[in-house]
Amino acid sequence: PLVYAELLRLARERLRHERDGHTLATVDLVHEAYLRLVDGATVGWQDRAHFFAVASSVMRRLLVDWARARRTAKRGGGQSPLSLDGGPGGDLGVVLLDHVAAPVRDETLLELDEALTRLAARSERQARVVECRYFGGLTIEETGEALGVSASTVKDDWRLARAWLVREMQTA
Repeated sequence: PLVYAELLRLARERLRHERDGHTLATVDLVHEAYLRLVDGATVGWQDRAHFFAVASSVMRRLLVDWARARRTAKRGGGQSPLSLDGGPGGDLGVVLLDHVAAPVRDETLLELDEALTRLAARSERQARVVECRYFGGLTIEETGEALGVSASTVKDDWRLARAWLVREMQTA
């Protein structure tokens, strides 16, 4: 009960940026994330921030899995062309803004997940910053607390990670 309201806030923030007609409800995302967080795990939670950083990661996995399943069901597993111009109408620009202003397509979410996995191989901390900020909806300060770094480090990592992801997604 102590974390439920905060998990709902994170899920609402994340789902607010999904396209219209998204069938995954906020409560469903929270319940599934919670089940995965406590499912037989004996995680030694360091603190509140650690819990929410892990919750951000779990929500990322759930949303990506949901998008994959939806794409497979809808298109037989085929790929659709992506708009990667980064302009006002382009998905790429929408995905990597500080405050996402429009819905993100399933394909773009999957592309971001793949690029984020490549980023993690290059810089684990930058990938975790993106997870916390984008998938978890955490603020700069909350992300810093969750990762045990300063707010200025989070700002730098966020800026560098977004630039790297834009470049990576445009060349993929």
